[in-house]
Amino acid sequence: MDLDANPQHQDSEEKPKGIVVILSGAPGSGKSTFCNDVLSAGRRSWVRVCQDTIANGKAGTKSQCLKSAAAALKEGKSVFIDRCNLEKEQRAEFVKLGDEQVDVHAVVLDLPAKVCISRSVKRSGHEGNLQGGKAAAVVNRMLQKKELPKVSEGFSRITFCQNENDVRDAVKIYSNLGQNDNLPAGNFGQKSPDAKVQLGIMKFLKKVENPKNASNGSQGSSPKQEIKDKDPCFMELENEHENKEGIKLKDSLVDDIPILAFPSISTSDFQFDHGKASDVIVESVIEFLNKVDNVRLVLVDISHKSHMLSLVKEKAEKKNIDPNKFSTLVGDITRLCTEGKLCCRVIANAANWRLKPGGGGVNAAIFKAAGEDLEMATKERADTLSPGTSVAIPLPSTSPLYRREGVTHVIHVLGPNMNPQRPNCLKNDYVKGCKVLRDAYASLFENFASITRDQRCNEVKSSDPRNDASKRSSVDNLHNDQKNKRDGFHDSESNKKSKPDDNMVVYKDKQKNEKTAAKRTWGSWAQALHQMAMDPEKHKDAVIEIFDEFVALNDLYPKAKKHILVVSRLPGLDSIADVQKEHLPLLKTMHDAGLKWAEKFLKEDASLTFRLGYHSVPSMRQLHLHVISQDFDSPHLKNKKHWNSFNTLFFRDSTDVIEEVEKSGEVTLNDENLLSVELRCHRCRSAHPNIPRLKFHISNCKASISSTQRLVFASS
Repeated sequence: MDLDANPQHQDSEEKPKGIVVILSGAPGSGKSTFCNDVLSAGRRSWVRVCQDTIANGKAGTKSQCLKSAAAALKEGKSVFIDRCNLEKEQRAEFVKLGDEQVDVHAVVLDLPAKVCISRSVKRSGHEGNLQGGKAAAVVNRMLQKKELPKVSEGFSRITFCQNENDVRDAVKIYSNLGQNDNLPAGNFGQKSPDAKVQLGIMKFLKKVENPKNASNGSQGSSPKQEIKDKDPCFMELENEHENKEGIKLKDSLVDDIPILAFPSISTSDFQFDHGKASDVIVESVIEFLNKVDNVRLVLVDISHKSHMLSLVKEKAEKKNIDPNKFSTLVGDITRLCTEGKLCCRVIANAANWRLKPGGGGVNAAIFKAAGEDLEMATKERADTLSPGTSVAIPLPSTSPLYRREGVTHVIHVLGPNMNPQRPNCLKNDYVKGCKVLRDAYASLFENFASITRDQRCNEVKSSDPRNDASKRSSVDNLHNDQKNKRDGFHDSESNKKSKPDDNMVVYKDKQKNEKTAAKRTWGSWAQALHQMAMDPEKHKDAVIEIFDEFVALNDLYPKAKKHILVVSRLPGLDSIADVQKEHLPLLKTMHDAGLKWAEKFLKEDASLTFRLGYHSVPSMRQLHLHVISQDFDSPHLKNKKHWNSFNTLFFRDSTDVIEEVEKSGEVTLNDENLLSVELRCHRCRSAHPNIPRLKFHISNCKASISSTQRLVFASS
């Protein structure tokens, strides 16, 4: 956390300035602790003004706080305003305490919601009595109205803290501040990726046109100058293609408009024709923006004389692409936020096939800026990259690029090569080259969309203290594993049931379940399992195990190396839509049979991992449990429906089905719309444009299989 904290000593004849530090943070963020830690240092004369104790140790009013702060300043003391101050309106009166002899600072304790909630719930003896069960609801409600401070409110200095290390750094700075010392003005500390607003974080609004009748005097001032006069947060673009027009900064950058900053792919070392490349960029952007709302794409180049930026800008304008959704920008992609041009969570890297640092240009710059953390995180995900594909790498919070710029993900993407000195040269085959380049941008944008969805899921989940991490167990502890809670992607999607955009329709009442099941008709081909279950002796070639309650058989079109079905023999039980509490013994018996088969396969190949579950809406009649290995290495896995039927909430884990029936006597069915959602790796959750690309990725993906799934593991 680079806070630029060198105190500036004033001339001995100057009267030292007082300081008002307005703390901003949710309950539980550590505001009172921050004040007490600084006060205990004793180098400067501080007064803590806390509304919870302002009235002789009891809660008071805002007016009392203002009066107390003004009195302390008059006595030559500096002041901490210990209130939540999460909204601009709450801070306004305290900011007015500043003048020529008093600087106004903000210290923003923007810690994760789950941290604040956990602290608030667990604490006792709180001054404001905000503790226990009621605290979680209060913290959530307050955070929904959060507006991060801006310099334009009247602050001379703002310090952002997103974690305990940042807080300790800020405490040290203010503790070391002597009576005659001042601190440099400006914004300091890394802005949190999910914060709404901060100086230097830009959102382009409509451009201000030059007035036709401008003459001289006040009416002759340029639109740019007028914006500067009105908005102290104005920043002029350094892009020579845009610096002739004024851009006004909006007061806030809304959380639900994520930004991807990306370089031009293949036009540097790979020597791809600029004209053809710019066409592909514009076409790919249009295609993506037509499918996805509330995102913004920014093409970045470090040079003011960039030919690519000129071409793309011109072609984008001709296609009438909304500049609020797609724009070009001159700048260093590794320093966009600190340079005050743009703040985004996700950036793209024009990588080499080895996914290694080195070379020149963007690849070398990003690996250098992100440090060894990026190289190590990349190795965990993939060894190589083929042209036309991409891989998303989550940056560890220890990475300098994460801490300084707020970048949470780097997406490595590899385009086509036309340089004979580089591998896989296409020798000017631009028919193939343009196709590969389109695939590369499509893969890049799909990964960006997936990251955005996951981050939104996690933001919803982070505000719920009930979400606990699950643990994976071995075969020796399979039944204990059934009691674990799920977290991560699947848990987040479950928490999103009330959201209109979660691609899921849930049948919640039993009457609707029965109605749905009653309407179902089965074609002759869909009766095969039913016939085998009812008369297994006639199908001995397919059936591998026969019991009174079920049969086991190999899936005729397996979707993985090992894929069997445990099929109920109970007449009238066509699918989980028909399941009721009376069927619990049967469900448990089928589950135990599935576990035994998984154990058998694991003894043959300890590298395998298995999952047991049911399709929400099966294609074959007769209730059947899938026991499927998670390699998905099969020529029969051919399309999106095949993949998503086993890797979305459409696939209901066996243990979840059993638990749900025990509690409510029925099973929640997830809609078939899930079969058409984007293809995502079940290991790293990255998105891919088609099955061949997904399979290639899976063969190289090194990420651990998500612990959010109910998995059966080999004993280690």
